[in-house]
Amino acid sequence: MLLPCLYICALLLATLSGVPGLLGARQGGRIATGMLAAAALAGLAVSGGVLYAGQGWRLDLGWALPGARLALGGDPLGAFVLAPVALVPACLSRYAEGYWDGPAHAATAPRLRFFFGLAAGSLIALTAAANAILFLFAWETMALTGFLMITASDQDAAVREAGWVYLVASHTGVLLLFAGFSLLARATGSFALGPLPAGFAATPAGTWAFLLLLAGFALKAGIGPLHVWLPGAHTAAPSHVSAMLSGLLLKMGLLGIIRLVAWFPDPPLWWGGLLTCVGAVSGVMALAFALAQRDLKRMLAYSSIENVSIVALGLGLALAGKSLGLPALVLLGGAGALFHLLNHALLKPLLFMGAGTVLHATGTRDMERLGGLARAMPRTALCFTAGAFGLSALPPLNAFAGEWLLYLGAFHSLQAGGWVGAIAILAGLAVMGALALATFTRACGVVFLGEPRTEVALRAHEPPSSMTGPMTLLLGVCLLLGLCPLLLAPALQRAAEALAPGLPPLRSLAPLGHLSFVAAAALPVAWAAWRIALRLPGRTAGTWDCGYARPTARIQYTATSFSQMLTDAFRWLLAPVERLPRIQGLFPRNARYQMQAPDTLLERGLKPGAAFLAWALSRLRFLQAGHLPIYLLYVVLTLVALLAWTLA
Repeated sequence: MLLPCLYICALLLATLSGVPGLLGARQGGRIATGMLAAAALAGLAVSGGVLYAGQGWRLDLGWALPGARLALGGDPLGAFVLAPVALVPACLSRYAEGYWDGPAHAATAPRLRFFFGLAAGSLIALTAAANAILFLFAWETMALTGFLMITASDQDAAVREAGWVYLVASHTGVLLLFAGFSLLARATGSFALGPLPAGFAATPAGTWAFLLLLAGFALKAGIGPLHVWLPGAHTAAPSHVSAMLSGLLLKMGLLGIIRLVAWFPDPPLWWGGLLTCVGAVSGVMALAFALAQRDLKRMLAYSSIENVSIVALGLGLALAGKSLGLPALVLLGGAGALFHLLNHALLKPLLFMGAGTVLHATGTRDMERLGGLARAMPRTALCFTAGAFGLSALPPLNAFAGEWLLYLGAFHSLQAGGWVGAIAILAGLAVMGALALATFTRACGVVFLGEPRTEVALRAHEPPSSMTGPMTLLLGVCLLLGLCPLLLAPALQRAAEALAPGLPPLRSLAPLGHLSFVAAAALPVAWAAWRIALRLPGRTAGTWDCGYARPTARIQYTATSFSQMLTDAFRWLLAPVERLPRIQGLFPRNARYQMQAPDTLLERGLKPGAAFLAWALSRLRFLQAGHLPIYLLYVVLTLVALLAWTLA
């Protein structure tokens, strides 16, 4: 009973962490951080006990709601996701002590901490929910607290719009999940979540259940084209909330898709092909939009879509392997997807905290107004740059090992004769890797290198240790997993075995120990090269200034000009809005060029569609006569129609 008790402790500590500050405690921020740190220790202990000691657990209590039970289960899949869900909120709470504090946030900080704790508790509950009604209850709590955190600064119209778009998308997802779970309950006779009967996937009800649940989970995960809420919400929210949204809330959608893969014992092949194609297309398109963004947080938001798309690629590979009866594909696809899920859950909060630190120091997220921050903010620059290139899957950080498993899975698919899917995965991963490297090279170079472009960049300063400490901790964990991925092999094996029985050992297909050996050998070489470079004589020389007599910082590459060649290649997708300069006279002045790439689907599809729907519904206002007897007549007519439909 130790693990269930620790889990309940973690759940309660996280959920109640914001209450002391809401009740007026003077040290509300520190109390919340302490409670979340204790919840993190308890959650990590539960995760380790399930994944490394094989101690599964289950709690099943009655509930007054029809069909509902307070059923919680500690299985390997949930335990794997529980590790970052327990750790990251404690880091973000400590970060928020320096970021969202002071007189400017005195009114909103207690409320935000309260909602943050509720969100953290709902995330912990979702990792172990074993009943569909309980799952939807925790899911709705997560959705509502997310809305309340996003709109913390609701005096801004853009923040309010982003919050409403998020709320509409969240409730659309809840409706899809409710419909899908209802079909599953009809097939199994209960709302208990678990393996489904053999042959159910071949029925129309099974196909509809899969598609409805896939759409509902993908909407929360932010997989394109169901990503429309994500860029605005991540940009509008406070930075530590953006880190939670990207690092943890998106993972609940991915966890749902992973469980969906595990529940169906005999899925058809086209399900895996669908997930693979959606992942490849979504990832490439997301990075095209990321390259066109000037807003640092908005760029990171589109990058998050690419990362969840990589997880979808791996799950598509696992689903295809399951339908073809190829355990190696299930193992490599599932383990690669889980590894990358963990990598993104650690690296993306690090990057959003770095972006928040830049905003805290300069007051702007516009990369065109930044530059040269590495001299004023060396610790922030180091953490952000290391996290950025780690997320680009460069060694020695952890994302490299995760994508390496997916590449191995694609090559195994080639050997098994599945060359179409393998080429799609290899091409998707290669293009996404190149575009991700270009995206983060652009961000790090424009923000941290060169000269300050504006006065706000010139006045930048390093934040307090309460903000840099959590970034350093997450970077250390990522470096440890990158240098020693073998430590994660038992956990990956147990979690992947939940997808299908009879999987081969992971070490036989993916020798993770070789990566540790290469990384360990590369570190002394890199250290020696760095020491030699320090001893070499340096020489300072001016760069080519294009003939300007008095060059300024404004002649540096901007974020827009750096990526112009790549964004031009995706102009058909981006449909950029440009403001061209009007050049007049022999010596023109004040010429300015601006390019923006708003989300095409949201701005040119959903918003006009919503406006048309609002106009069409306004034509029915004559039905609102304002007389109670008429409204009662509507109710009676509806009941008669339902009765006639039932009898028919």
